[in-house]
Parts: sequence; C-alpha cells; structure tokens
Amino acid sequence: MKIERFRPEEAEEVSALIIRTLRTTNSKDYSKEYLDDLIQSFQPDNILERAEQTHLYVVKDDEKIIGCGAIGPYPDKEDESCLYTIFVLPEYQGKGIGRIIMQTLEKDELFLHTIRTEVPASITAVQFYLKLGYAYKPGGDVPDKEGLYRLEKFR
Repeated sequence: MKIERFRPEEAEEVSALIIRTLRTTNSKDYSKEYLDDLIQSFQPDNILERAEQTHLYVVKDDEKIIGCGAIGPYPDKEDESCLYTIFVLPEYQGKGIGRIIMQTLEKDELFLHTIRTEVPASITAVQFYLKLGYAYKPGGDVPDKEGLYRLEKFR
C-alpha cells in the first residue's frame, strides 16, 4: 500500500469510493434520503474543487484507490485547519487504512502549522476519531443540523 497526493485524473475513482462507502457503511446511521442528498456533493467535479482547496491524499493497494482524506484551512482562521473527505472502502475498513490516512494528514504542513484542527465526524466515524485523540467541541457531543459531530484536536 502507498499513500500519495491526489491527481485530477483520479476524481472519478475517488467519487465512486466515497459514494460506495456512504451507501454501504454510513447507511447504518443515516437515511437513504439524507445520503442521496450528501452524495450530490461528492461528484467528480466536487472532488476536483475540494482538491484545489485542500491537500487531498489517496491510499492505493497496487493501483486501486482504497481510501482518501483531505486537510484544509479552517474558514477565516490562519492558525486552524479542518479534516475532510476521509473515507475507506468497506472491504478495507478495520485494517488500519483510516489510521494511515490520519497519520498522513497530521504530518501535513497544514496540520503542523496550526494550533487546532477540527473534523466534522459522521455518526458512523465518531468513535474512530475519539480513539485518535479528537474530542467533542463544546456542544459538539450531539449531531448538528448536518447530522455530524464536531470534534477537535489541539496541538
């Protein structure tokens, strides 16, 4: 396995990975209607846009993309960052791929130059982030109007 920066020609494969993961793994915690709406924001063009605004990484098993994750600046804050788009194909979950993605994101310059990093965590993934040292923001221990928990880590 290897992890590397996303390339624009990988947008369709990353989009398909995210959509498949949402429909498979996240369907245990969210309604079909909610996921159908969310999937609209993970089309290939949206992935390309996200990659322009963040440092997006992909994990590959041979040449197949099996996971992804991004870090970007927190809106209107120079000393804070936010994690986005962290997904692992269902058949690779529980094998340390998510941890590899998180370790990579936490070595990225956007993480290293900040005092705080936030992650909007799905119901499905909140326990994963808590195990990695992220904590609920004040009031973030219940899902917000987007159905996400707001977690943070200070350096």
